[in-house]
Amino acid sequence: GLSGIFYLMKYIEYFIIYFMIINYMYSERQARSFVLVAIVTCAFVSVYGILQIPGGGRVSAPFEGEAGEPNTFGGYLVLMLAIVMGLYLTSTDPRTKRWTLLMAGLTVIPLLFTLSRASWVAAAGMYLTLIVFSKKRGMLIGIAVLLLATSPVILPRQVTLRALSTFEAEKGYRATEQLGGLALDPSASARVTTNRNAFEAWQANPIWGYGITGSGVFLDSQYFRTLVEMGLLGLAAFVWVIWSAFKIGRHGYVNGHTEFSRGLSLGYIAGLAGLLVHSLGSTTFIIIRIMEPFWLLTAIVLLLPTLEGIEAEVDEEMKEEIHQVRPGLGRAPSAKALSARRVLRTRDLVRSHLREEHW
Repeated sequence: GLSGIFYLMKYIEYFIIYFMIINYMYSERQARSFVLVAIVTCAFVSVYGILQIPGGGRVSAPFEGEAGEPNTFGGYLVLMLAIVMGLYLTSTDPRTKRWTLLMAGLTVIPLLFTLSRASWVAAAGMYLTLIVFSKKRGMLIGIAVLLLATSPVILPRQVTLRALSTFEAEKGYRATEQLGGLALDPSASARVTTNRNAFEAWQANPIWGYGITGSGVFLDSQYFRTLVEMGLLGLAAFVWVIWSAFKIGRHGYVNGHTEFSRGLSLGYIAGLAGLLVHSLGSTTFIIIRIMEPFWLLTAIVLLLPTLEGIEAEVDEEMKEEIHQVRPGLGRAPSAKALSARRVLRTRDLVRSHLREEHW
């Protein structure tokens, strides 16, 4: 019971971040600042991961202790890589394109050296989503073909060996599983075994599940963990949340007024798709380093189109206020007074929108 309570409190923390941003953010400038800080943070963490490469082994994020969690680090990098690529694909500013391209390259290096196969597959899912939704799909397909053709030459040896080892059974390892007639390595075999055990346990309590941490089964799959802990009702709620997040991203991509808004929304959709793929081999949607930036971005993507429209409306109101002042009858409002009124008016309009049913 105590363990379950603390896990649940951690989950609630993610949603608190979402509601904090929803109630705090009142301008596109704030949104840009939040996203910039998130990307700069990713840059520092990527450099930290790159510095681990010469030491051998799998790279991981800071503050993890001795063991590390390369798999969840990879999930975080996939999400941030999607955001950067979305901004790159929608931007027409050469400077923005240069630094987003540089940031993408900086993120890919530690992603490869996490040696996390779930993260690599998630990156592929993310990239396919960009191809589907982006208007520059021809360029993306061309890059994908080029990378596949040159991968035997450009990929590091550790990455190639790690990928090939997926279907290499270890001698003496009795719990070897098979997929499509091919034997799996111990790590992949363990995931298949635990997922099967979870599915069997779920059948004894299919509607409600066993509660958070209640099953006693260690799981590395978000879907099976949700199923066994929260049953069909919990799984349905999870699907609803994911579908709502996808609609938020699509709404921002279709209705965004600026390149930044559309690019962020495109990256968010691709990042969500990547995380869904990543969840096959990890409990992605309960990992703190992935979910905190994810729900931060969800709130920003939700509000951005509205903020852009409101700011344009407020600017028009301020112009009207200045034009209505007739010479000799009164002085035009000062810049300071206009700025204060603009902030207050913007906040009132945002709150009004948030009270509407569709929000």
